Amino acid sequence: MNWDWSAVSDFMPHFWDGLLVTLQILVLGSLVSFGLGLVWALLMRVPSRWVTWPVGVVTEFIRNTPLLVQLFFLFYVLPEWNITFSALTTGVVAIGLHYSTYTMQVYRAGIEGVPVGQWEAATALNLPLGRTWTAVILPQAIRRVVPALGNYVISMLKDTPLLMAITVLEMLGEARLFSQQNFQFTEPLTVIGVAFIIISYLASLALRALERRLVH
Repeated sequence: MNWDWSAVSDFMPHFWDGLLVTLQILVLGSLVSFGLGLVWALLMRVPSRWVTWPVGVVTEFIRNTPLLVQLFFLFYVLPEWNITFSALTTGVVAIGLHYSTYTMQVYRAGIEGVPVGQWEAATALNLPLGRTWTAVILPQAIRRVVPALGNYVISMLKDTPLLMAITVLEMLGEARLFSQQNFQFTEPLTVIGVAFIIISYLASLALRALERRLVH
């Protein structure tokens, strides 16, 4: 096998385009996942089965359905109901929705880990329920779950190549297209593999730094 550096050079403009799309998916998907996961977790604490039962059924269904199936459903089935999104938006929604069912469990564990005394203190101070959640409970719960949430960010990064199935040209999509057009597979795929390793490593370092900062 001969390594062709010129192929790497030719591929790099495509790589940067794919990297930008990958990071867009990762950032936006993480925001959807974290925000929606918190909503699911709070709804599961509502003292009414009319709320908790439907939420539990929906989140279990999403969590136990492959992400690829969800991508195909959103991209190919919803347009039949006159609901259409771009491929990139569909990918962001799918990844965010899928992982929100996992972050929901993380939030639930964090909330349940807040000492009972904190609830009692908020009640003794006669704090409104909204103030209790925003000023007392959630700040403590979220600090506890940052490492777990960070791990899901890395998992989302590794799942971004699935969006190639709905025509999103993220890093792997760009590499595949370049390879098919130029009949050079080794160089672009190697660059993509190294890129995923580097991004995952940098994300893990950032996560550890954030964790240390929260602890101290």
